Amino acid sequence: MAAAAFFDLDRTLVSRSSALALARPFRERGLITRRQLARAAVWQVLFTLLGDSEGATLRAAERGLRVLAGSTPDDMRQLVADALETALRPLVYAEPLQLLRMHRERGEAVFIVSATLQEIVDTIAVDLGFDGGVGSVCELDSDGRYTGRALRILHGPEKAAELRTLAAAKGFDLGVCTAYSDSHTDLPFLEAVGHPVAVNPDRRLRRVAVRRGWPVLEFRARRGR
Repeated sequence: MAAAAFFDLDRTLVSRSSALALARPFRERGLITRRQLARAAVWQVLFTLLGDSEGATLRAAERGLRVLAGSTPDDMRQLVADALETALRPLVYAEPLQLLRMHRERGEAVFIVSATLQEIVDTIAVDLGFDGGVGSVCELDSDGRYTGRALRILHGPEKAAELRTLAAAKGFDLGVCTAYSDSHTDLPFLEAVGHPVAVNPDRRLRRVAVRRGWPVLEFRARRGR
C-alpha cells in the first residue's frame, strides 16, 4: 500500500485561521454584517485564549457556518478564489510547501485535512498543488443553498475518522504515512499515522510530542519571502 502526507491547514499551512482571514471578503460580499465582522475578530481572540478547547472549536465552527445560510457552494468557491491573492496566499508558510515537494519526490500523495469548510479546503488545495483535501461540510437545502447547519465538522476524533476513510478509499497504509498539525485537539489525527509531526505546536501538543519523541518543527518563513 502507498504512503501519503496529510497537512492540517490553520497555523500549519497558513499562519492564522483561514476562515477569519476570509471574514473581510465575506463582509465585502454582504455575507456578514460589519457587526459580525467585529465579533469574528473578538471571537478569534477568545478562541485563542481558551486554548483551542473542544467546546470553543465546535462553537466557533457552528457560528461560522450560520453566516453561510442562503449562499451556495459555487458562491463560496468564487469568493475564496477571488480572495486568494490578498487574503490567503500572504499567510502561507514556505516550509510546508518545501515538505510538499519532498513528499512528492518520494512518490507520495499530499492532502489537506482541516476543520475549515470543504469548499475553502478544495480551493486552497488546488492553489497550493495538493492532490485534494477533506474539510467540514455544511448542509444544503433542496435548492443547493447552505442551510447554516453542519453535516460534518472535522474536529478531534471526527478528523481522524475521515482520515481513515480517505486512506481506505485511496489505498494508503497509514502506518507509513505522515501527518502535520499544530494543535493538541488534533492528537487523534496525528496518532492515526506512523509518522506524526508537531508544527508550531501549542503547549499541550509540544509536551506530548517531546514525551513521545515526535519531530517538532517551527514554521516561520512566509511563501515568496
